[in-house]
Amino acid sequence: MTASSSAGAGTGHDAAGGQAVSHASLLGLMAPIFRSHWPQLAIGFLALVAVDFLQLIIPRFVKSAVDSLAAQTATQARLLELSMYVLVVAAAVAGLRFVWRYLIIGFSRILEKKLRDQLFAHMLRMDQPFFERWTIGDLMAHASNDLATIQMACGMGLVAAVDSLVMSAAALGFILTINIKLTLIALLPMPVLIVCTRVLSGRLHHRFNLVQEQFALLTEFSRATLVSIRLIKAYTLERFQEERFRTLGETYVRSNLKVAAIQGLLFPIATLVGNVGMLLLLYYGGISVIDGQISIGDFVAFVSYLYMLIWPMMAVGWVANLAQRGITSLRRIHHLLAQQPLVEVGRIQPLPLARSTTYACQGLLFTYPSGTRPALSGLDLTIGPGLVGMTGRTGSGKSTLCKLLLRMYPVADKMLFFQGIDVNRLGQADLRDRIAYVGQEPVVFADTVAANIAFGCPGATMGEIEAAARAAAIDADIRGFAEGYQAVIGERGVRLSGGQRQRLALARALLCDRPMLIIDDALSAIDVETEQQVLRGLLERLRGKSVLLISHRINVLRHADRTLILDAGRIVDAGRHETLMTNPLYRAMAEKQQNHA
Repeated sequence: MTASSSAGAGTGHDAAGGQAVSHASLLGLMAPIFRSHWPQLAIGFLALVAVDFLQLIIPRFVKSAVDSLAAQTATQARLLELSMYVLVVAAAVAGLRFVWRYLIIGFSRILEKKLRDQLFAHMLRMDQPFFERWTIGDLMAHASNDLATIQMACGMGLVAAVDSLVMSAAALGFILTINIKLTLIALLPMPVLIVCTRVLSGRLHHRFNLVQEQFALLTEFSRATLVSIRLIKAYTLERFQEERFRTLGETYVRSNLKVAAIQGLLFPIATLVGNVGMLLLLYYGGISVIDGQISIGDFVAFVSYLYMLIWPMMAVGWVANLAQRGITSLRRIHHLLAQQPLVEVGRIQPLPLARSTTYACQGLLFTYPSGTRPALSGLDLTIGPGLVGMTGRTGSGKSTLCKLLLRMYPVADKMLFFQGIDVNRLGQADLRDRIAYVGQEPVVFADTVAANIAFGCPGATMGEIEAAARAAAIDADIRGFAEGYQAVIGERGVRLSGGQRQRLALARALLCDRPMLIIDDALSAIDVETEQQVLRGLLERLRGKSVLLISHRINVLRHADRTLILDAGRIVDAGRHETLMTNPLYRAMAEKQQNHA
């Protein structure tokens, strides 16, 4: 798929998770993590509350100093004593602030890590239909942006919420003890902040969800472009892709600006409300001092406490912003984790180990979840020890059969039997451990040649790796690299040709030494001479095992014990090479390839 088509497709599912999900369900996703770290959180929040109360003590010392100065009863010793108290409290605040930051912010990072692990493990358990509905870019957005937002909400967001609640309650209590009437006057603008926060937070959810979706599109487009870079350069589409990327980037920026517009309103409104309250205090509090209703020290303390209330007022907007974004991201994560594979794990029945195995299809009928016509219709087939070839026109169902044998899609009961047992009664891992697979498009990692071959068998020795490479006729090619088996072959195997990638993938499958091997047209990029070397290695190494070899090459199929011809999801002919030469399709393939030899 080209980058442009991928980007145009967008997220082909309800990634936003717009369905109604209760907050209890969302919080239940994180509850086990909170429970396992409650001592750490308890100590952290105790330190946070202690910091708040210690900060509230300082204005009391200032009040005492101001009142003694106003009454002209202050002494140098008394002022020094009060200064020392302030210094001790400030030092305690600094130490405790480090404690709560380390414990609470540290917990938020642990939470992010555990959710990411859970998300990654869940994606690994999903089947092929899931990855057809969700783009890689969207999954990456969930694992990056969404988790970062949740971490922020459960870190600084939670700290700010608790801090502002404790600070505002305590500061409010102190100013009420000074003068109730003055407190009510200073808090008159507060309802405006409450109403604005409620209205703006509702709009923030929708706009932030759009931001995450746009980020997913941008990520997927970038990934698809880099993966297809050689194709893009071959068709000189650099400028076209650049324009598409710029358009997606502009849309993403516009979505972010809409979120910023709400954030830009929340903070100024909170600040304005706090400053209006301070303005009212300066006017009416000043009159109270002139009238002798409160002392100058009380007035100074009142101003200090009201300044402490301004921070919670400002934090209301910030906390609402973080909370709403966190809930939106948590809903998206919840929606992803709620997805279940269509292929059931299986009603587990033990599967004995065997050197050879048998896989049978009985009336196999299959239609893709998004399709309307059957891809396979009433297929009867037995793959036992030996080499079974398969060919047919493009779209006849050959690769579909491979996917079903590997349990990538669900099938009804009594259609697929492995070792005589219905596959729906077998565990997926137990079944797949018996099958090695080489697909049409070999997967190669940006790692060493040795690590790529040993991917399915991490404990393999170098001798075993080299033996598998020789059987796949790629050992000589590998030794042609300056670093040999330790050569790093680059992202998606850019240092290898198509045929080398296919043979490397074949060596990986051979190294696993499993009872059954499925090769889905994985010799198509190999020249005829090398092809024969590969076949000799296969026949020698796989003697007594079950092999399904899909190919359009007659030179390959002539080595099969039996070759099947598929057409429209049905087996229309079967036999050895000589017998099948009477089949029009098979004979036409043979004659065409012979003429081009």
